[in-house]
Amino acid sequence: MIQIRRRSLPTLAAVGVFLLAYALCAAQFPAMLSLRVAGDLLTDNACLGLLAVGMTVVVVSGGVDLSVGAVVAFTGVFLAVAIGHGVPAPLAFALAVVISTGFGALVGGAIHLLKAPPFIVTLTAMFLARGACFLLTTESIPVHDPLYDRLAGFALALPGGGRLTLLALVMLAGFGLGGLLLHATRFGASVFAVGGDRRSAELMGAPIGRTTVLVYAFSGLMAGLAGIVFSLYTQAGYSLATVGVELDAIAAVVIGGALLSGGAGGMLGSLFGVLIQGLILTYITFDGSLSSWWARIVIGALLFVFIGLQKLIMAGSAARPAGTP
Repeated sequence: MIQIRRRSLPTLAAVGVFLLAYALCAAQFPAMLSLRVAGDLLTDNACLGLLAVGMTVVVVSGGVDLSVGAVVAFTGVFLAVAIGHGVPAPLAFALAVVISTGFGALVGGAIHLLKAPPFIVTLTAMFLARGACFLLTTESIPVHDPLYDRLAGFALALPGGGRLTLLALVMLAGFGLGGLLLHATRFGASVFAVGGDRRSAELMGAPIGRTTVLVYAFSGLMAGLAGIVFSLYTQAGYSLATVGVELDAIAAVVIGGALLSGGAGGMLGSLFGVLIQGLILTYITFDGSLSSWWARIVIGALLFVFIGLQKLIMAGSAARPAGTP
């Protein structure tokens, strides 16, 4: 039980930080307690949330995926160009998801076959995906489609004028799916095993190659869905969109308790890591006098705090005598 509590500490800390920060924000701005603000918080961070779902699986496996921001941009540009040329929106959505998932699978296959560091392979993939955006167009292309208007406007009514939009629902469903895959399937067990000790997992017969390919394919799938959500949110495609969002996703996952060395992490913590980032931006909006760059400063400080907490937990685990639970 002690070991379980130790591993849960970073996640519990993320939840605690969010609740404390929300309480402090609400004390200064009581309107933040409204369900309208809560609904907007989920909607505005839906794209980042879906990226964090895929990034959580990647980080738990001991890897990193720097290509997801470029994949989001490519998906948005692809949808704008395809729909602009008469492709039905549902077919364009399906093609975008297939392309992004296949791209992720190729990245995972390259990492496994070449025995190359994920950082280098996914950095290369980032350049490829971003370059593909500019091959399609160098302009910002608006999307004019009736289905876009209906999907972007769909929402479940909440008390107090709040709205739970389709984008927020997709993000929450993504976290639910990711949680099931990571914590309740054989695939998830393999991901934790590979991230915890790759050599031991290989000796135990874990499917290293298949797991690696599936991990990055899942990350590509989530990036494709995030691209669709972002496209619906902005109703446009732009090649320079979402530059650096992959770093925000990594930050959310680390704040949520995942170890960059692999083997530890969870969807609940990543969800609250995303919400913490969104809450900071929401506070800045309510305040009106602070620069948005303060969000980066606060997130950087939180990263230092959570990395230090992880180090303390790991040091405490290493200091326990052998056989101690």
